[in-house]
Amino acid sequence: MPQAPQLSEVCERALRLPCSPSLMPKLIKVLEDVNSSSDDIEALIKMDTALAGSTLRLANSAFFGGGGNKIESLSEAVIRLGSREIYRLAALSLASRWMNQPVKGYQWEPGDFCRRNLVCAIGAEYLAKKGRVVDPSVAYTAALIHEIGKLAIAYSCAEHMVEVRKLCETNSISWDKAETQVLGYNFAQVGAELLRKWNFPASLVCVASTQPPTADMPADVLPLALVVHAGKFIATTLGAGAAEDAFLFGFNSELLMQHGFTPEVLEAAMPEVLERATKVLGEKLLKGEMTF
Repeated sequence: MPQAPQLSEVCERALRLPCSPSLMPKLIKVLEDVNSSSDDIEALIKMDTALAGSTLRLANSAFFGGGGNKIESLSEAVIRLGSREIYRLAALSLASRWMNQPVKGYQWEPGDFCRRNLVCAIGAEYLAKKGRVVDPSVAYTAALIHEIGKLAIAYSCAEHMVEVRKLCETNSISWDKAETQVLGYNFAQVGAELLRKWNFPASLVCVASTQPPTADMPADVLPLALVVHAGKFIATTLGAGAAEDAFLFGFNSELLMQHGFTPEVLEAAMPEVLERATKVLGEKLLKGEMTF
């Protein structure tokens, strides 16, 4: 078997994949700036034809249109949807196209990777709203992209996944630890490096690089990391997009419980997250290719 590529090479190959979510950090910055106007948001959305189309479709949907006049301009769509809905739509539209790249290695079925991270994002957003400590939109985005390094590894290191799989089985270790032993790095390290290169906020890079979250994480990032980690647990339990790697992640239950994410809290959240995920995914909640 050939030697595994270096981490830098894995990132370089991933950066050449089409439909990268590199526009997302710019949108995050504009949407978080209290001085930004709808014109600023519109100017960025216009840079991505597919995102512009998605914005118009959503603004004219039954939920937002409400039977009113049909919107034909992007500027009107931005005003109708509002910044929070634009934030969620942009994150999903930009990330999902990259996440739906056909890859081998993790034994995913079509749509699994995107599906799992979307349900994780919905879970993190719900928990953030309940806890009122983390911005729900930031929680949604962080959860949506926190495992993005897995796609890069699957794209570049598929032939080494058999060895990773065997190591998990024989040594009963988490997937990321097996990756480190076989490759010399893991999906969290790759994902964090990709997010840095795409100029994502430092807080989102930190969440991606520290999986599972640890008590010594920066205090201003820890609450975000915890809601993402809890959302990941909920998504895994619900089984959406759960391939072999999904059930082998490092889980810091002690830290979650210390910060109020008890088994009772997570169990109570599951029906709500399932209902919200079903509204978004419909019949593709558990299986099927996904497009947004």
